[in-house]
Amino acid sequence: MSVIFFDIGETLAHPHVGPDGSLELQPLPRVIAVLDALREVRKGIISNPGSDDGAVARAAGALAQAFPGRFTDEALVHWGAKDSRGIFDRAVASTGGTTADGCVFVGENAQERAFAREAGLRTAPHPVFTVAAMENRPVFRARIELPDGQGQAALTAAMDGAEAVPVRVVSQRLVVVMATERGTEVLEHAGFAVAVEGGVEVQAEAEKFVSDLLARGEAVFEGEEPTPRTTHVVKREDDGRLTVRRLRFSR
Repeated sequence: MSVIFFDIGETLAHPHVGPDGSLELQPLPRVIAVLDALREVRKGIISNPGSDDGAVARAAGALAQAFPGRFTDEALVHWGAKDSRGIFDRAVASTGGTTADGCVFVGENAQERAFAREAGLRTAPHPVFTVAAMENRPVFRARIELPDGQGQAALTAAMDGAEAVPVRVVSQRLVVVMATERGTEVLEHAGFAVAVEGGVEVQAEAEKFVSDLLARGEAVFEGEEPTPRTTHVVKREDDGRLTVRRLRFSR
């Protein structure tokens, strides 16, 4: 049986730090319903609580308060930075025999998901797509042109309960979403034209490539002054995608 590991911040919940340093987790929309639907599936956490004293204890307490009874296997709770495959390898080892391919990491950060895939886990960019990841079904990025008489509220209502979530509102008539094939079918049945652009994780790998270029000082964003090391220029498109073009070949 699969083991599902979730990130916390902006995946399961929005963290709120009080004036006294206390931490409160506010569950994000649809998350509780997803967790309840996975009641019989083993679930764990892979999340970075911060490095200050008491950070782990605060995060663990806030997790228990926000999601009582839902993450009870302490062996499957892993606190730490997700900046390499290491924490994901440890998470797989903690399952007691489940293979990496039998584990799923759910997190909103594309680079962290890339590290998880490097360790052999399946990944999902949003809790709504957890079952799709368990079944090895891809998630796509798509553009939706809102027809006359159908506003954003109607689109939100159509997505509720479907394998689809909004990503970015480009304009009053254009919304970028993530959806599985099943999700796109639901949206089309509701009267929305869905233009699928490609797999979310394929794009995530491309964005990791861009992030690595930026980290090495080999790329600048469009409009910035190139340096002698610059080989690529990065542009953020209107729908939020990062595209890259080669400026010159490195020597």
